[in-house]
Amino acid sequence: MKITRWKLISLLVAMVATLTVAGCGSDEGDSTTGSEDTNYSEAVDYTITGIEPGAGTSKNTELALEEYDSLEGWEANFSSTGAMLSALDQAIENKEPIIITGWTPHWMFAKHPDMKFLDDPKEVYGGSEDIRTGTRKGLKEDMPNAYKLLDQFKLEIEDMENMMNQINDAEPSEVAAQWIEDNPDKVAEWTKGVQEVDGRSIEIVAIPWDSDRIATAVMTEVLKNKGYEVESTPVDVAVMFETLANGEADATFGLWMPVTHASFYEKHKDHIDDLGPFLEGARIGMVVPSYMDIDSIEDLQPKE
Repeated sequence: MKITRWKLISLLVAMVATLTVAGCGSDEGDSTTGSEDTNYSEAVDYTITGIEPGAGTSKNTELALEEYDSLEGWEANFSSTGAMLSALDQAIENKEPIIITGWTPHWMFAKHPDMKFLDDPKEVYGGSEDIRTGTRKGLKEDMPNAYKLLDQFKLEIEDMENMMNQINDAEPSEVAAQWIEDNPDKVAEWTKGVQEVDGRSIEIVAIPWDSDRIATAVMTEVLKNKGYEVESTPVDVAVMFETLANGEADATFGLWMPVTHASFYEKHKDHIDDLGPFLEGARIGMVVPSYMDIDSIEDLQPKE
């Protein structure tokens, strides 16, 4: 059969179009992100990946599940910070959807800079937060120099995040010691008017968040340089507040206010001293990779 020139061209165009459509279809089938038609709620199985059940972010997430119509029928999978970070790493490596409970400062934003907080129009998670220093009642009278040092302690969020990123490859004490050596002017502001002591013991309780680990490590080194013997004990949030309120511990750098630890704070505020923020500009909320085409909690869909 004779094939005319125009028929040949038509056949070639049809073949190219078919291959192009097939190729596009294959790409879309391999990816669950980047499409306006992606149902992210269904893709994450209507589940938010959280951290420890007792953490402030977890309590706020439980409240969000009640407050937002878009989260009707959803659940939060609370386990541990390590499990959440592992799930986040795996999802981003495979470019899969995931919704986590996140907070800043945290090194995960340095490791995965293309992440974003979902807008929270109902302000369930609050706005900008402070991380505050807390002490037991009576510390000011018992250890005035330690109290003065703790009261004068301040950190910029950039310094905090840089150190948090470094402790993935080094011990917090090593990172803290190097930062202190590199920032003598800042340390001098904290220690202004603080006299040295000879072997006084002070106990710090720290929740297992990297921000708290860094603040504890830095202040442990500074206190030791002033002659204190420092013991730091890792605890969960509830124990942190209880031990301060009962006078069983001396200080902490883990008071996230005014939202994250509000319920614990209200319960114990009359039995602890709040020295105010040592770091400003913290934030908590729901976080997603930037390749997910959603911007607000209200962009999610209820489970049918």
